[in-house]
Amino acid sequence: MGYAWAAGATITATLVALGLDAYFHVVNVALVYLIAVVLVALRYGRGPVVAVSVLNVAAFNFFFIPPRGTFHVDDPQYLLTLAMMLAVGLIVSGLTERVRARARAQADLAIEAETERVRSAPLASISHDLRTPLAVITGSASTLAERGERLPPEERASLAQSIFQQAREMSELVTKVLQMTRLETGAMKLERDWGSLNEIAGAVLRRLRDRLATHMVMVDLPEDLPLVRMDAGLVEQVLANLLENAARHTPPRTLIRLRAQASAGEMVVSVEDFGPGLPEGDLERIFKKFHRGAGLGLAICRAIVELHKGRIWAERLPGVGTAFRFTLPLETPPALPAEALAQ
Repeated sequence: MGYAWAAGATITATLVALGLDAYFHVVNVALVYLIAVVLVALRYGRGPVVAVSVLNVAAFNFFFIPPRGTFHVDDPQYLLTLAMMLAVGLIVSGLTERVRARARAQADLAIEAETERVRSAPLASISHDLRTPLAVITGSASTLAERGERLPPEERASLAQSIFQQAREMSELVTKVLQMTRLETGAMKLERDWGSLNEIAGAVLRRLRDRLATHMVMVDLPEDLPLVRMDAGLVEQVLANLLENAARHTPPRTLIRLRAQASAGEMVVSVEDFGPGLPEGDLERIFKKFHRGAGLGLAICRAIVELHKGRIWAERLPGVGTAFRFTLPLETPPALPAEALAQ
C-alpha cells in the first residue's frame, strides 16, 4: 500500500506541476514534488519514501528539465536540483522514521505499564480481601491457643464459629478466582439442558437460608414460567451471587425481591433490593473484576450470562434501591414423546 501511495503521489504531483509549469520557473515547480515526498513520509516508512523520491526525480527530469521528454540533462545545474530533491526525500524519511520509532517505544512503555497495572490490581485486591479474614482467624486462633481453657464455653464456641466463617469466605474467594480464570480462558464449557427456573431458585434460597435470614425475601416467580435450556449449575451460581450481593450491601430487614418473567423470546430475571442504592456511575463499572466492594461475584455473573448469550445489567429503582437483571434466551422445548403424553 505504501508503494502504491508513492506512485499515486508522483502522478498527482506531476499533474499539478504541469498545471503550474506555464506560470512558474521550473525550479519552483520542483517544490510540488517535495510536498509529495513529505506527505508520503508522514504516513509510510523508509521504503515508500525512497520510492517516491526516485519516482519524483525521474518524473521531474522527464517532464520539466530540458530536453523534455527524455532523461538526458543538458544543463548541469539541474543535476544539483535532482540531487537536492533526492536528498530532501531521504532526510525527511529518516526524520519521520525516527519519530515513529520514538512513538512506538513510548507506546510500548505505556502498554507495558498498563499491563503491569492490570496484573497487579487483582493481586492487590485479592490480598486485601484475604487480609481481613486472615486477621480474624489469626486473632481467634491465638486467643483459643493462649487461654482457651479459661474462656467460657460460649466464648470458645463464638471464636470457633468466627474461624469457620472466615475460612469459608477465604475458600469461596479462592474458588471464585479459579472459576473466573476458567471463564476468561474458555476452559469452562456449558452443559446445557432443559430446566425450571423455579426449581433453581428454590435450591438457591434453601442454600442461602442462613445468609438471608436477616433480610426480608420476596419471591415472585409465576408457576407457568417456560423451561429454559441452560447450565443449571452456573445459573444457580448467578442467582446465588446476586442474592448474596444484595444481602451484603444492604442493612438488615431490607426487602430483597426475586422476580422473573418471559418476554420477547427471553427470560428476564431480576434481583431487586430496596437499600440505599448505587451511584449512577457504578451501574456499569460494578460488573468489572475487583470493582470496589463487588469482588469477583458480579464479574462471574456477567461472564456466565454472556456465555449463555444473555445480557446482565444494573439499574436504580424509582425512589430507592437497585435492581440487577439478566436475561436467558428462550428456545422452543422439544415435543414430549407419545408415551409421556399418554401417561
